[in-house]
Amino acid sequence: MNTTINGHAALPSALDSPWQAAQNHSRYLRQLLASRPEIAAWLDEHVVLPVGARQMCDFLAQEAPGSEESLKRALRRLRQRVMATLIVRDIAGVAPLSEVVESMTQLADVTTNFALDFVHRQLSELFGEPLDSRGQPQRLLVIGMGKLGGRELNVSSDVDYIFVYPEEGQTSGRRRIDNYDFFLRLGKRLIGALGEPTGDGQVFRVDMRLRPNGDSGALVGSLGSLENYFITQGREWERYAWIKARVMNEGVNLQPEWVDGLQEICRPFVFRKYLDFGAINAMRELHAQIRREVARKDMAEHIKLGPGGIREIEFIAQVFQLIRGGREPALQARPTLQILALLAERRLLPDDSERELAVAYEFLRRLEHRLQYVNDAQTHRLPTGDDERLQIARSLGFADWSALLTVLDTHRSAVGRHFEQVFSDPEEGRHPLAALWDGPVGGDDPLERLSTLGFRQPQAMLERLQGFRQSSRYLQLPASNRERLDALGPRLIDAAAATPMPDATWQRGLDFLATISRRGAYLALLQQYPQVLMKLAELIGSSSWAADYLTRHPILLDELLDSRIFDVAIDWQDFQKGLQARLAQHRDDTEREMDILRETHHAQVFHFLAQDMAGMHSVEHLADRLSELADIMVQTTMDLCWQKLRQRHPHPERSPCFAVIAYGKLGGKELGFASDLDLVYLHDDPEPGAGELYARLGQRMSTWMSTQTSAGTLFEVDLRLRPNGDAGMLVCPIQAFRDYQLQHAWVWEHQALTRARFCAGDPAVGEQFEAIRVEILRRPRDLNRLREEVLSMRKRMLDQHASRSEEDFDIKHDRGGLIDVEFIVQYLILGHAHAHPRLCGNLGNLALLGMAAELGLIPGDLAAGTRSAYRDFRRMQHALRLNAGRRARVERASVARRIDAVRALWQAVFGIS
Repeated sequence: MNTTINGHAALPSALDSPWQAAQNHSRYLRQLLASRPEIAAWLDEHVVLPVGARQMCDFLAQEAPGSEESLKRALRRLRQRVMATLIVRDIAGVAPLSEVVESMTQLADVTTNFALDFVHRQLSELFGEPLDSRGQPQRLLVIGMGKLGGRELNVSSDVDYIFVYPEEGQTSGRRRIDNYDFFLRLGKRLIGALGEPTGDGQVFRVDMRLRPNGDSGALVGSLGSLENYFITQGREWERYAWIKARVMNEGVNLQPEWVDGLQEICRPFVFRKYLDFGAINAMRELHAQIRREVARKDMAEHIKLGPGGIREIEFIAQVFQLIRGGREPALQARPTLQILALLAERRLLPDDSERELAVAYEFLRRLEHRLQYVNDAQTHRLPTGDDERLQIARSLGFADWSALLTVLDTHRSAVGRHFEQVFSDPEEGRHPLAALWDGPVGGDDPLERLSTLGFRQPQAMLERLQGFRQSSRYLQLPASNRERLDALGPRLIDAAAATPMPDATWQRGLDFLATISRRGAYLALLQQYPQVLMKLAELIGSSSWAADYLTRHPILLDELLDSRIFDVAIDWQDFQKGLQARLAQHRDDTEREMDILRETHHAQVFHFLAQDMAGMHSVEHLADRLSELADIMVQTTMDLCWQKLRQRHPHPERSPCFAVIAYGKLGGKELGFASDLDLVYLHDDPEPGAGELYARLGQRMSTWMSTQTSAGTLFEVDLRLRPNGDAGMLVCPIQAFRDYQLQHAWVWEHQALTRARFCAGDPAVGEQFEAIRVEILRRPRDLNRLREEVLSMRKRMLDQHASRSEEDFDIKHDRGGLIDVEFIVQYLILGHAHAHPRLCGNLGNLALLGMAAELGLIPGDLAAGTRSAYRDFRRMQHALRLNAGRRARVERASVARRIDAVRALWQAVFGIS
């Protein structure tokens, strides 16, 4: 049947009347309407639409209380009306969960602020305003905690408050009192206004136990005392409690600096700057305490605290907030469902898990409200009587209790499963290899056990382990860190034994553990996620460079938890959006911006490294990816630096007429994991003083990229390829660059130009550079003179870098190696581009060799042999650098055929061997 109220659209209901359905369910509503018939008139006017803050404020304004007694009466009567409206709308099925919890939160905000202002006025008439050190009036900050802070208040909830005032001092009236006394009186009377039972009931039960030192602590305290408490006494569970803290009267007679000051105190206490995986253990212990209490009080059917209940969903969301909120400010949000969605978006929770948890949360909260509507009681226990059960079931649309219980158990089972996945303790029992880590060195048993596991040098391994455990570094560790390290040690031995090179893996792994041994968060991560330790062993066992990289940037351990680490496809546009979003959260914080650039770059490089170790990239494809990544980081660095300088330009609204030119490995898109950047800065801006401004921009960019911060470095930058080298201008005007290239540049500088390209900045300046580059490369040259210049430069490089051993071969520098191929290509471009413009394309040496053969400049068979050798040499160089440092050497005999192929083409091009 449809029902109209005041001409508004009908409320759908399976029963004859939505009011009747609500009264059938709620004994509280029946009694309320019987004793307060005027509430029916309120419902006539308000039940069709959600009740919000405006209607609440209008009601209180009409009541116009003049005394504390009339204040209490007005607040309670407002609460009765809001509750009646919510019960009717919710039972009728037109109020979603979001409306119910927001209306209750607004009720708390409106009543709290109305009462706060009322009592403050009364006290200030007696004692004057409480003043700060500048003589300015102060106000009490009322901090809502828990569901109140998260705007998730349930319909019969307590409200958790903490009272803080800005600073100590005295009031301004004739009867002066200390600010503490003023705010203490204010706090007590506010609690009474809301929580004291009267003939009209209560507005909210007020719980102050979350304040510093709980029931034994002061009811109110200054910002300074709160900060001191966090520093000296703040406990782990209080971090959890403060996640949802919200100043309820923000914007209501509060100075912004008071709220900012509170946030500056709370944020570093709650959200660590590092990835705080130690929070998992703390949350696990807190939950264990709750479960013990639940078991002791036989609360298995408690839908909030029982297994698979609301609290477990909140714990899942909040543990990720504690771990990552300091580095990802978006995770500092308060509502549980919003956090779950963010975790799925960041792939910290699988999409399926997020959906199951979100659906379970909504069901449990709706069930929670149905239980509380019955008697307006803060209960979370399922009913035991058959009639009560049927009543609850039907209010949620189920035919009977059995049908509801089936769905409820499904949700609780899903929540419990996801909770165990996040909080399960992976270290139950003693590890089988613990004796190898703990026991004294000696006898044959440890040696035999290690040999059986595949270690080739067990004696050296045991001696190294003994030295580590007796070192001052180990002995001086905090007890909690040493305990975690001792738990990880046997697992490292086990993980290393499963790799192809167990001795090297274990050695590198022990070095890594020693490096992070004072970083409890990283030890906790490895302890909590054994799969990360296994992936770590695989990576460092495959590459010494990877081991060094991880040791320098242990924060990258977190990337091993990312399911996207092996996603070869990358959306660079999405990558840039994510980077810009992180930077936007720290605008004007230069140090943090520099760290974000480094962290983002290191994380993506680490993804490529893991994929490379898994054989998912060719060397050429990997170099392309690393070069694309570098281009983005250079562009982003330029944008950030320009933002800090643009106001010095006559037209600050314009983009800079500035371009970054990449030479060398980046210019040729052959960047490796540890490559430097060879850069040249150009500008084309006629404005007075532009040259000096762009010089500052170039200098700042280089500093930003190469400076060592707490997050490491971004790139080593080499600017010596600019006109006149170190003696030249840091940023060269584009016309001066052209003049230099035409009139003063050496042949080797034109060789370098063959691998140069625009990589960041103003595309218009980049187009001018490309036109100049093509103009220079296409200049007709005397081939004999060019040949002599190229050969002379090659000889100088050989004298500096070539191997002196007849058995070893330096893949890059020796005759028949990579540089010979590069010089061949550069000679062909400089000698023939005037006749064949296609050679000017920055296509890479492999493509250019093929093109030269097509044009008849070199024999096709020699080009094919050299291309094959070049590809093999790059692959060898890459593999060797991942394990043998910057110089890549092999046995000459093992690559003789490839050397001969390159030397044959060299002979054909230059006429000498």
